[in-house]
Amino acid sequence: MIYLRNIAFYAAFYGGSVLFVMAAVLVSYLDRPKALRVICDSWGRWHRRCLPLIGVRVVETGQRPEGLAFYAVKHEAFAEAIEMPVIFEYPAGLAKAELYSIPGWGRAARLYGIIEVRRDAGASALRSMMKETKAALAQGRPIVIFPEGTRVPHGVRGPLQSGFAALYKMLKLPVVPVAVDSGPIYQRTWKQPGTITLHFGEPIPPGLPREEIEARVLDAINCLNSD
Repeated sequence: MIYLRNIAFYAAFYGGSVLFVMAAVLVSYLDRPKALRVICDSWGRWHRRCLPLIGVRVVETGQRPEGLAFYAVKHEAFAEAIEMPVIFEYPAGLAKAELYSIPGWGRAARLYGIIEVRRDAGASALRSMMKETKAALAQGRPIVIFPEGTRVPHGVRGPLQSGFAALYKMLKLPVVPVAVDSGPIYQRTWKQPGTITLHFGEPIPPGLPREEIEARVLDAINCLNSD
């Protein structure tokens, strides 16, 4: 039964995704950022509507702060990436530079306002990233990062990328750690039925030393890991 449910999910979600991706690429060439935002939001909601086909639901625990914040989200599966426009209101996410080489995706991502992270490009790249981040904050957009830089298996504490501490220092915003336990459920091939929890931890104030902020964020984003 689980295989049949997965097949139905893949057919529905990825069948619909073809249309959303084609529309996103089209409006990116037409330079229509508002239309692109509607498409991305709709794609995320489409994913959420398809999850019951595999018996998966998403719940949120904890409490989000009011006002601008810097969200550090645990990354265990593709689910939280596609869900970002559903979880947050017009998020300004940070994505590694390699993703911008994907035909069509890079152009659409830039128009949406995804911020490119070039890890080895030096001070000029960091200044450019900060300029884009501050522009997003001026629009009232939440800043969202996967601080480990890539997907990490459930139960594993991945090291934080150095860019996280640099952004934390420069933004001077509270960090809201978000723990996720999607890994055991939203597996790469056969998804399992169950509940994916996103837990919003207590905001961590700005101005802490690098060792302290990294340790606190690591603890908080891994609070849903199994012992």
